Amino acid sequence: MTGTIEHGAAPGRAETPRLDRQLCFALYSASGLMTKLYRPLLAPLGLTYPQYLTMLALWEKAPRTVGELGDTLGLDPATLTPLLKRMEAGGLISRRRDPADERRVLVEPTAQGEALRTAASGVQAALACRVPLAPAELAGLRETLNALIGQLRVAEAETVETE
Repeated sequence: MTGTIEHGAAPGRAETPRLDRQLCFALYSASGLMTKLYRPLLAPLGLTYPQYLTMLALWEKAPRTVGELGDTLGLDPATLTPLLKRMEAGGLISRRRDPADERRVLVEPTAQGEALRTAASGVQAALACRVPLAPAELAGLRETLNALIGQLRVAEAETVETE
């Protein structure tokens, strides 16, 4: 298992982990800063960052069930449902029961939500100008993070199975 191991503690005394050496804190900080960079780019579209991610997922494939959307975004139903309700009230998406299975709710962009697709197409380019990494570095970082996410999902599933 890999990770940060602190050395130099007095014998018999555990070393206090350093915040600046924690992967979880680096990921948390980077995520928060990315969200802040997106905020002024999304404000003219009337979207929050979670709404933008939801629209990206729906522009890729729609309709999607709420469950599929939650899996794609990594959000649990308690977080996703209020988000979807606000987006529906704002006219961006519609939710309807699946006629093939009434237990499932299908989500898709409305005409208003589809119209945002063109306006949102420039967000990535504008963000790229604000991130001080070369395109190849960004691609490598994204690949590394996607691999980590996949491995963490497996570890989480294994943890849930053993509880």
